[in-house]
Amino acid sequence: MPTSSDMTTPTDPAVLDTLQHQVAVFARRAEQSRLGGVGQARNSMDRAAYLLLNRLDQEGPMGVKALAAGMGIDSSTVTRQVAPLVESGLVNRATHPEDGRAVVLQLSERGRTRLGEVRASRRALMEMVTDEWTEEERAVFCTLLTRFNVSLAAVTATMPPPGAAS
Repeated sequence: MPTSSDMTTPTDPAVLDTLQHQVAVFARRAEQSRLGGVGQARNSMDRAAYLLLNRLDQEGPMGVKALAAGMGIDSSTVTRQVAPLVESGLVNRATHPEDGRAVVLQLSERGRTRLGEVRASRRALMEMVTDEWTEEERAVFCTLLTRFNVSLAAVTATMPPPGAAS
């Protein structure tokens, strides 16, 4: 079976120009609409809260450092973003089951319910946007978008932060 390096061919600069342009357009449209879904839950949860709640739901209780590492962001950023989620009752702080001195964050029942509402709203938006797509097209797009995001995270993880001296 050929490896990805065996299949690599020089990329047409026009394709890369189109790709970067379409990613920029997507980012602008995603920010304008916040891809917040439809109905009553539309735009009712910001991106940071959604991603944090989603990770806690998928991976279970965890500490701030583990949550930050899994999301590729700084612990202080997670701490700042989690504070209003704890205050609003969407996330609970609990003692670590193995180390009573450590604190873990976990999705509360209220958080689980709220996340379910937001997911349903966003799922409805994705269904509307891709209404004329086949199931295969949706699956291929998901596969490629996931691959793009993983590659983008890997490449940007090796870059110095913006404004850092070269």
